Amino acid sequence: MPPPVFRFAPSPNGYLHLGHAYSALLNFDLAGASGGRFLLRIEDIDGTRCRPEFEAAIYEDLAWLGVTWETPVRRQSEHFAAYRDATEQLSTLGLVYPSFESRAAIALLVAAKEAAGPWPRDPDGAPLYPGTAKAMSAAERERLSGQGLPFALRLDMAAACARGGPLTWNEQGEGPGGETGVVGARPEAWGDVILARKETPTSYHLSVVIDDALQGVTDVVRGVDLFWSTSVHRLLQQLLGVPAPAYRHHGLIRDDSGQKLSKSTQATGVRELRREGASPADIRRLVGLP
Repeated sequence: MPPPVFRFAPSPNGYLHLGHAYSALLNFDLAGASGGRFLLRIEDIDGTRCRPEFEAAIYEDLAWLGVTWETPVRRQSEHFAAYRDATEQLSTLGLVYPSFESRAAIALLVAAKEAAGPWPRDPDGAPLYPGTAKAMSAAERERLSGQGLPFALRLDMAAACARGGPLTWNEQGEGPGGETGVVGARPEAWGDVILARKETPTSYHLSVVIDDALQGVTDVVRGVDLFWSTSVHRLLQQLLGVPAPAYRHHGLIRDDSGQKLSKSTQATGVRELRREGASPADIRRLVGLP
């Protein structure tokens, strides 16, 4: 039986904070305890925010913490072709459509909907897509595309759920409401999620599913803030015919006010704590690891 495969997948859009350190160390420890493999993946699809100096700092901070990983490191920006292939596979199934509204136009549509009554929001609190692009004719889509307009490729969630059927996942941690064990997926709660954009041929939801499958990841250990995102990931795994890992969502490291840590929170940045004389053992103690 092959060994389990764990991964830590940060985005190089800022310096690592204690929350990242906790997740990286937890995955590394679990891989070691199980005789498994530990992978580092750089999720750098956002070309406007991801920077080489942040990526270099990730390697430096993890090495200082005592974390080692297999090489080569998978960088998402080097694998856009794999994500395009997945989008094309879903498009062939009739599950993808383009929407041409700008973010500002969508905000106005949401405001108009909410003026008439409550409008549904996804588990992260963002309003569901309110547009009508799904009903647009092929000729109109071709006309707008021919004008070079920006667009987002969206998953037709209703059609995707009908094709995917009821789905569950094996939760070895605990969700925000105490959910554990076999959890029923609720991808419909996210509406018609974006799979790709004209300028970026993938999204977090799509790339994480493809990467985990291609890298043979068996155990996804990540923060509880991504718990319900697993619903979308399970649906995409089903539609694309790739295996589902086991999931373990862990609690978040929070600041003194109880807020989730941000990369802009310098007081909890790994580099800042290092400069103040903290040791790797101090970081483990701060995040509650032995």
